[in-house]
Order: sequence, then C-alpha cells, then structure tokens
Amino acid sequence: MHCGPPDMVCETKIVAAEDHEALPGAKKDALLAAAGAMWPPLPAAPGPAAAPAAPPPAPGPQPLGGAGGAEPPEGRGVYIREIRAAEQEAARRIFYDGIMERIPNTAFRGLRHHPRTQLLYALLAALCFALTRSLLLTCLVPAGLLGLRYYYSRKVVLAYLDCALHTDMADIEQYYVKPPGSCFWVAVLDGNVVGIVAARAHAADNTVELLRMSVDSRFRGKGIAKALGRKVLEFALVHNYSAVVLGTTAVKVAAHKLYESLGFRHMGSSDRYVMPGMTLSLAERLFFQVRYHRYRLQLREE
Repeated sequence: MHCGPPDMVCETKIVAAEDHEALPGAKKDALLAAAGAMWPPLPAAPGPAAAPAAPPPAPGPQPLGGAGGAEPPEGRGVYIREIRAAEQEAARRIFYDGIMERIPNTAFRGLRHHPRTQLLYALLAALCFALTRSLLLTCLVPAGLLGLRYYYSRKVVLAYLDCALHTDMADIEQYYVKPPGSCFWVAVLDGNVVGIVAARAHAADNTVELLRMSVDSRFRGKGIAKALGRKVLEFALVHNYSAVVLGTTAVKVAAHKLYESLGFRHMGSSDRYVMPGMTLSLAERLFFQVRYHRYRLQLREE
C-alpha cells in the first residue's frame, strides 16, 4: 500500500516569493485590507453589541491555537481561529466524515469522468450477452460492476484514512501547530467546531500546502468553506507568498465552483494521480479511478 506524506484529496500549495521576511505592520494591514476587498466578509446574524475589550492577559503558557482564541459574542456568525488541544478529536471527526463521503461520489458520480472505463464496462456486458444469450445475466453485469466500484472505493478510502489518522491527523499540534510556517484553523459556529483547514510549510521548495479542508455536513451552505479558504489566502498575503495552487480529486461540481469563486483558475487535470492508500493492483485499476484537478490563484507578479 502506498502511504506517503499526508497529501489530501483536496490539497493546496502556496508558492513563495523571493522575499520571505515578515512584512512591516503597516504593509500587513494594507494587504489584509486588500484581502477584505477581494473576499467580502460573511454576513453575520444580528446580535448584541460586542462587550468592551478585555485587558491583555498576563504572560503565561498559551493554549493550543495561540492568539485569536477569544470567542465572538453569541449569534455573531462563523469565527475562524487556530485549533485548541481539546478540539483535535472534533477536527478528526469532521475530517473522517468528509472523506467517507468520497466513497459513493468516487464509485458512482466519478464514473462519468472516465469514458474509457464506461466503454470497458459496456464491452463486458456485451460479452456476457454474447456468451450466455441471457438478458437477465446481462442486466446483472452493470450492477455487479458498480458493486465492485463501491467495494474498491471503500477499500482505498479506508486505507487513505488509516494513513492520515496515523500520521498528521494523529497529532495535529506536532504536524501543524509547532512547525514554523504551518497552522491549523477551525471554523466555530455557536461554540461548535464545524469546519477545519490546515497549512503546512515545505522548506525544500519554499511552499505551503493547504490540507484537510472539510466542513461538517450539517452546516454546509453557510459560506464556511469559503471563509476557511479566505483564511489561507490571507495567510499567504501576510507571509508574502506569491500564488496559491490547489489540487483536488473532488467529484462534486460545488467544490470546483467554490475554488473559482475564490479566484482560482483551473490549470489542468490528470487521471494518473496515485492517492495515498492505493495498491495499484489490476482490480483496483479497473474499479477505482480518480481525476486530479489543479487550480492556481496568483496573488502578485513574481
């Protein structure tokens, strides 16, 4: 089984500009203002006015998540902040549930993106009829093939989850909080963690990957995924990166529309992507296929 680095079914790379020094405060403020103009804030539900700002806390050990840990007033909408230690299990649950949705999507919806596989399945059905002259057996062939697609999609996805839950998602603090240039955010709504996204730096090629983006299915349609995407784009602006490059195997059209709404351009696709957890056996090649899409958002000229 191929179980490499924690690549995600939805992954993003941020290509760094030559100057990686922290931006001066005024310049950061200007960039964040520009980010706000590019991505208008989500509408917040009406609620009571915010209380006066509390005095700064005394120096001491910071909780996992560091700065930005103060909760918004009740009813003030979605709040994106760094993860805390007690929220790691909730983050793993959202990640697990989101990946499990890939099983039927890949097995059934994804088939329409692979015309050669459709042709092969049609030939198998025709061969069955030629050998048996039985309409009943011939009609059972597509059902059997779809059943095998579901079996192998489940097999690969579970293997992928096993890899992820024993590497980076097993210790979010070690993989995403402690390393410089990396971070793990959660979306909080009414005190509940409802979405996650991570960014991790790669010093060798001066890149940062966006990983593990997922939203609880009960809270979709509220703009949470877009808010998580904006957080990473603002992170790229503040840290002086020049572009964001997104790679995904998502089947749903809504996922691709989300990337385009954030300003990404589709840069191409490939059917040769090897997903972590794949064994590349002959049966797996016949009954499990994914298409890898690449997107790019240029933040500034290089």
